[in-house]
Amino acid sequence: MRKCLFALVVFATQWTFAQEGESKLLQGRVSSTDKDVVGVVVQNTTTRDAVITDLEGNFSIRVRVKDTLVFSAVHFLRKSLPVTQALYRSNFVEVPMQEFVNQLREVVVSPYNLTGDLTRDIDRVTLEKDVSAEALNLPNAHQRIPTQSERKLQEASSMSVTAGGGLGGAGGGMSLNPIINAITGRTKMLKKRVEVDKTYAQTRQIQGFYTDSLFVSTLKIPMQKIDDFMYFCEVDEAFQAAVESQDKLRIWDIMLQKSRAYRENNDLD
Repeated sequence: MRKCLFALVVFATQWTFAQEGESKLLQGRVSSTDKDVVGVVVQNTTTRDAVITDLEGNFSIRVRVKDTLVFSAVHFLRKSLPVTQALYRSNFVEVPMQEFVNQLREVVVSPYNLTGDLTRDIDRVTLEKDVSAEALNLPNAHQRIPTQSERKLQEASSMSVTAGGGLGGAGGGMSLNPIINAITGRTKMLKKRVEVDKTYAQTRQIQGFYTDSLFVSTLKIPMQKIDDFMYFCEVDEAFQAAVESQDKLRIWDIMLQKSRAYRENNDLD
């Protein structure tokens, strides 16, 4: 009996050590009651491996017994999860996250040691002179430079006086270009081009908010399809309304919804 018990203990010990040396692909999901769970970084601090959660918060990462998983995102509190024997043997793990609320008691802005009270800080700051068109009060310094389409529209729709050129060097008259451009539809075409340029510029600005890797890993949009996907979003009125609001969370939510539709339409899933 003692020999059998000893053999059983040895077998259990060897099996435990074998488990600790082996790795497996752990499947799991990050959850939250009211926050988006996409893009949460899951890092195995022991092996230095890391993955990012998908749209539903799912992830898979290779682990061993005694490894430590760390879950982090800007809107969640950092969370550590040791890989125990029980966790290692499980097929799926649910990881609830807690919202991060940043409460600052006092902020000192260096190198000026500002307090945040304008009445006290206004005399503390001495800035170097700004040598620019605005600082020198040059003409039209604050005027926005028009785009090429805007300049063409202005030329096509503005009235102008022509120089003398009639019979015998007679005086000039009013240019008929605005009337002709309106009749032929050129003015309308240029107005539409200005709006298209404005929309395209806004879309490019929104695209610049996010790295290409986020489009690929989170939205599941192939690198070569990112520009096409942004145009797919651009023609949506809901996306344009979100862009006008300048609410980045609202814009990201629309892009998440549009990414599902785009992948389905293009058979990317």
